Amino acid sequence: MQLRAKKNDHGIVAVGSPTDAYIPHEATYKLTEGFLKLFLQYKFPVFIITKSTLIIRDIDLLKQIDTTAILPEDLKDSLNRGPILSVSISTMDDDICNMLEPGAAKPLERLKIMQQLKAEGFLVGVNAMPLLPFISDTNIELEKIIAAAKEYGADYILTGGLTLFGNDVADSKTLYYKFLERYDASLIAKYDNLCKGLFYPPRQYQNDLKTRTEKICTKYNLRTSILKTAGVINFI
Repeated sequence: MQLRAKKNDHGIVAVGSPTDAYIPHEATYKLTEGFLKLFLQYKFPVFIITKSTLIIRDIDLLKQIDTTAILPEDLKDSLNRGPILSVSISTMDDDICNMLEPGAAKPLERLKIMQQLKAEGFLVGVNAMPLLPFISDTNIELEKIIAAAKEYGADYILTGGLTLFGNDVADSKTLYYKFLERYDASLIAKYDNLCKGLFYPPRQYQNDLKTRTEKICTKYNLRTSILKTAGVINFI
């Protein structure tokens, strides 16, 4: 990664996309803390996604980034914040979370952490990614997530569908299908029919999910983008 940016060339660094920014080992090895110190040194804004309460440890560091980060020119007016902090929630059901995310904070605990970060003055939101087809992507379950996000002070919510890669023993599709076998084996045929051999649902599904999300978010007065106004955020 190139951090010694040219003048006016500071992108936003995303931390926690391929894996959580605060995995349990972070408490010992402090790798994310080290990254944040580098971003502070080079004045980079940062987008953090996590399921962990450990993010609270770095509040003072994140406040420094909020003060010193250099934003891209096209985002200075519409964003005007150094850190963007998201908690990741795929469902509000604790039992499902225990099966899919053992050791992670419960959904309500994540929302309470988000609320605490909001009280500290940060821009905060919920990454409802991935929503689980036939499980947490229904209107009822989707509204539970959106209503809870609003209740606990989210500035935004981002939603997205599930992607399942590979057929090897440690690949995401193999592991997720093992979860389906335990949770409700009848869903496997529905997933196969939905994805039809691809690793993601079709565009029609994605568009429908987007439409339903926007409708529910309008009801709760919660925006579906990080920015208050139209614009594009590019992460590196």
